Amino acid sequence: MNIMLTRMGLTIDPSYDRIFQRPKSRLRIQLYAIAATFDIVSISSGFMLASLVRHHSPFHSVTWNLIGVIIPVFLLTALNLRAYGFEILDSASRSIKRALTAFATAIFLVFGIAFYFQVGDEISRFIVSSGTLASSLLLIAGRSMLDRLASRIMPDGPTNKLILCDGTSRAAGRGEKVVDTLAAGLQPRLDDPFTLDRLGQLARNADRIIVSCPPARREAWANALKGANIDTELLMPELEQLGILGVEQFDGAPTAIVGRGPLRARERFIKRTFDLCAILWCLPLLAVVWAIVAILIKLEDGGPVFFMQKRIGEGNRIFPIYKFRTMRSESLDAEGRISTARNDRRVTRIGRILRATSIDELPQLLNVLKGDMSIVGPRPHALASTAGDALFWEVDQRYWGRHAAKPGLTGLAQIRGFRGATACADDLTNRVQADLDYLSGWTLWRDIKIVFATSRVLLHNNAF
Repeated sequence: MNIMLTRMGLTIDPSYDRIFQRPKSRLRIQLYAIAATFDIVSISSGFMLASLVRHHSPFHSVTWNLIGVIIPVFLLTALNLRAYGFEILDSASRSIKRALTAFATAIFLVFGIAFYFQVGDEISRFIVSSGTLASSLLLIAGRSMLDRLASRIMPDGPTNKLILCDGTSRAAGRGEKVVDTLAAGLQPRLDDPFTLDRLGQLARNADRIIVSCPPARREAWANALKGANIDTELLMPELEQLGILGVEQFDGAPTAIVGRGPLRARERFIKRTFDLCAILWCLPLLAVVWAIVAILIKLEDGGPVFFMQKRIGEGNRIFPIYKFRTMRSESLDAEGRISTARNDRRVTRIGRILRATSIDELPQLLNVLKGDMSIVGPRPHALASTAGDALFWEVDQRYWGRHAAKPGLTGLAQIRGFRGATACADDLTNRVQADLDYLSGWTLWRDIKIVFATSRVLLHNNAF
């Protein structure tokens, strides 16, 4: 073949015959099977331990009937949630998260159906609660062992990635093989079946192909690799500023998705349910705190307890936000034109404590109850907020994109430490990036993690 290619004016480096010697698909399937085995053993063992404590036998018939129902539901749920996908082999946290989410869903479905049809009265609540807890801990342990095993079997990652550089250069990353197509004599010639064959041989055993080439060459590479039977992508760095979220079709032509609408109906329902449940749980506990704070604010200067300020919310719509008043009545700034500084004389004595502990934000639970805000989301900013001497939207053109979701009491930016005064452009840019990261993929699990992580940053040096 090389002789024929040479006669056609092509020089092919034979060292590029097959860059990946073995496929990783079989190893992945084996690891998926091991993961499923670990999961089944973990769930079974968890409920057997509970049965041993409750019934003095791990083989109690009721417990085994329960295990026999939960495991099939769990496996179906796990498959649906991609708890056995290649992503779990590259991240222990993602693997654990998907396994626990599938298990929680299975428990909810099984016992929800049992409650609805009024069956399973013989099942002990101790078995359910302790078995669920023990199984969850064992699932975490099992998935951690899987991660170590996957790292040992596939130290360079679970997938083979082939990077084709045509007139460009790139350093190889983990699990990547980089080929300089010009040096290798590989060109996307559709009139030459032998060159296409060589490309096919080169890409054998690859799981993903990424092409980096000048814009004028993209169509040729796209056409040459459509028949490779491998996920193939073209690097288009010039689109980075657009913030492309995906690709769709309109009237037969491709469109680039640069903005997302609201969450899907199911996701909106889940997020709103979470918000309302959190409020119903928090408000009774915080009633005493509210009363004490209101009394202290009144005793200090006799002014109003609450302060309302216009903020930018979902869809760039302006709404009034509620806060405990922390400034002197004559110094209130409804537009947020003057940022609060350290040792700001406008802040009252009780106000300093409220701001340092974030207690001044508690009335925003009323905004959540009204539906203007959510428990988790990008923090809402005042209209006249500035970073340095420039308005927020003048500093970062991506700023308005953060309003694609309801603003939140807390968010990803806050737990990353980006809060307090915005003295320079970087202070805002970091927050905008964190907010956009949050919007890029919403899950209830992520909201829950952010809520718990917020407890670590309630007290912070930048609150004044």
